[in-house]
Amino acid sequence: MKIMKFGGTSVGKPERMHQVKDLITRDSQKKIVVLSALSGTTNALVGIGDALAEANKELAKERIDALHKHYLTFYKELLKTDGARTKAEKIIKEHFEFLNIILKISFNEAINRDILAQGELLSTKLFYTLLQELDVPAVFLPALDFMSIDENNEPELHKISEKIKVILSNYPDDRIFITQGYICKNHRNEVDNLKRGGSDYSASLIGAAISAEVVEIWTDIDGMHNNDPRVVDKTRPIAQLSFDEAAELAYFGAKILHPASIWPAQQYNIPVKLLNTMEPDAAGTTITAKEQGAGVKALAAKDGITAIKIKSSRMLLAYGFLRKVFEVFEKYKTSIDMITTSEVAVSLTIDDLSHIKEIVKELEVYGTVEVDNNQTIISIVGNMIAESKGSVAQIMNCLQDYPLRMVSYGGSRHNVSLLLDAKYKNDALRSLNNGLFEWN
Repeated sequence: MKIMKFGGTSVGKPERMHQVKDLITRDSQKKIVVLSALSGTTNALVGIGDALAEANKELAKERIDALHKHYLTFYKELLKTDGARTKAEKIIKEHFEFLNIILKISFNEAINRDILAQGELLSTKLFYTLLQELDVPAVFLPALDFMSIDENNEPELHKISEKIKVILSNYPDDRIFITQGYICKNHRNEVDNLKRGGSDYSASLIGAAISAEVVEIWTDIDGMHNNDPRVVDKTRPIAQLSFDEAAELAYFGAKILHPASIWPAQQYNIPVKLLNTMEPDAAGTTITAKEQGAGVKALAAKDGITAIKIKSSRMLLAYGFLRKVFEVFEKYKTSIDMITTSEVAVSLTIDDLSHIKEIVKELEVYGTVEVDNNQTIISIVGNMIAESKGSVAQIMNCLQDYPLRMVSYGGSRHNVSLLLDAKYKNDALRSLNNGLFEWN
């Protein structure tokens, strides 16, 4: 069995849903199809929740009505028969009645998670209705029946595996199963989610849970490119990446793949393929445990970075100083991307500013704290970069015109990361592209 995950742009238009139908029926292999919400829906649902959180029910109602209007247009273009359209009308009515009822009750975080779940529930039900209209045999597989996270918001892979295998055993002769990405149940049995981009994570977790042959991630681009095609004109898809290389690229900004989605596939050695819904015969990118060739393979950039420097001539060399610094970030559940140290200072970066005021206040106990916002991490990823002669010199030569705030080298054999002001990002990516990839 294989997993086929389709993102929001792959199901965001009626004609795209028909393309997905064609893709999942072009072979007879058993498959679980994981769908995201229609493109734009999750953002709209976030906006509804934000309005309710601010007690602005009038704005929330406007946003609900606008989204409702979109779906009423969508289903009429998607479906042709009266019977299928009647089913779709009922589905849409049910979910938007739910959203309107929420306007009348007290808002809380549990309700917000229910709101966010509506996108995937709608997309999968409408797609399943399309399959029924076209007489494509399939089984609807609600993710809330098997996908779960624990009190630390970590997926319960063993439980997921047990539950989904029991469900699948009830359908030994069926070949297509439709389920939702992103959504799950938490340890309180409430509707929850795997956070933004979580449909990739869902697909990888399901693949691991059933020991799938392959996890296919279908988007609107033909694989992971060696640079950001939105910034650089000449980019190309990378045919093969190792799990470690792909994880570095995903974490440091490659938008095609959710960073967390690598781990389950890597743990169970399940290949991941990144494919293009609009060009289904393109080779795309294959991610496996195998490492091929040394040298730079790709660049990625992560925006929204804040650098924090703690300067303390009396404390840095003291036993346990770094531990105390890290404990501050642990206390506020704020992860660190990069870190460098000197004799009198430590600099690090974060991308979550939720508790920046509290963090700075506690760090000031240990020394002078400087904060630089609007930074970007550029990550140069490949195999054995740190061990390749001249690689760092080549990278630095490409960036000689740009001031670098931090450099991380040697922490990984697959990655050299650089921090610079966000205003230099695009020019730096282009310069690196020209200097590192000879085919340009």
